[in-house]
Amino acid sequence: MKMSEGVEWALHCCLTLAWLANEGPVPTSTLAAAFDVPPHYLNKFLQALVRAGVLTSAAGAKGGFRLARNSRDISLLDIVLAIEGDDWAFRCTEIRQQGAGCDAHKREFARPCGIAAAMRKAEEAWRNELAIQTLADLVETAPATGEHRMMRWYAGRGR
Repeated sequence: MKMSEGVEWALHCCLTLAWLANEGPVPTSTLAAAFDVPPHYLNKFLQALVRAGVLTSAAGAKGGFRLARNSRDISLLDIVLAIEGDDWAFRCTEIRQQGAGCDAHKREFARPCGIAAAMRKAEEAWRNELAIQTLADLVETAPATGEHRMMRWYAGRGR
């Protein structure tokens, strides 16, 4: 399974917003500068997080983004699905029922495809693992130096 770079950007921005929770809304331009990514492109991901209820946004000179909920109430799955969508990665199209004499063996197709079942089980495990990990878990396990570095950098920007 391959995820877009937007997932990485979204996770880092959400972690940063958790660290900066007491600082008020953080503009897209500030988050983009923090990670040296294009602001216009990053804003698309941030807006997806707003639509998913992960972030809130405020317009204007003092506007920007903040977490919409407590970091303990935001799962990593919430963030991933906001960016990637909730479609399953594997889509079975039942190609096993095409070609190679399939007309003669319709009984074997009465049961669900074993490949589709195995892929669904693997993705459910992946989703379940992301669902139990929260943004607060990232805050707790991130090196303190990362949080301090970001706080110093943010304070030095003169907001």
